Amino acid sequence: MMICRKTKANLADLLLDEQSVPVEVRKHVEDCPECKQELEALKATMQAMDAWDTPEPSPFFDARMAALLRSEREAPPAGFLERLRARLLFGSNMHLRPVAAGALALLILIGGGTYAGFMTGNHPATAPASAAVRDLQSLDDNAQVFQQLSALDQPDDDSDSGASNSNL
Repeated sequence: MMICRKTKANLADLLLDEQSVPVEVRKHVEDCPECKQELEALKATMQAMDAWDTPEPSPFFDARMAALLRSEREAPPAGFLERLRARLLFGSNMHLRPVAAGALALLILIGGGTYAGFMTGNHPATAPASAAVRDLQSLDDNAQVFQQLSALDQPDDDSDSGASNSNL
């Protein structure tokens, strides 16, 4: 026994060329009331389409179409914004979804990277102080050393005059 779903796939072939359909399918359609009813509905549809007459176009159709084409050719070219609007409204061969998805992914990557940089706290460290700066800072911190250096800078009247006389 055949399954109706497999039979329904062959109903159009059964309607158009009965000899090309396997015998099992024809037998199933004769035995199954649902498949038989669907084949009859398909036959009725095909008969209605055969009986339908296509309407004749208006005798002025060609003249009106030629006039419309001529007016479009003679029209001034549309501006950039008008062409962009027409392309977005009426579509084009280029699909914008992949482009938009790529732009959004790039934006998320840049924003996420920036946010991660702020959150990790990897800010550039201050440059280490030079040796001269460290020496000056230690001198400022040690007032006693500074006083001793000041005492060394002040000349003694007795020792300076004696030392200078002996050198002569």
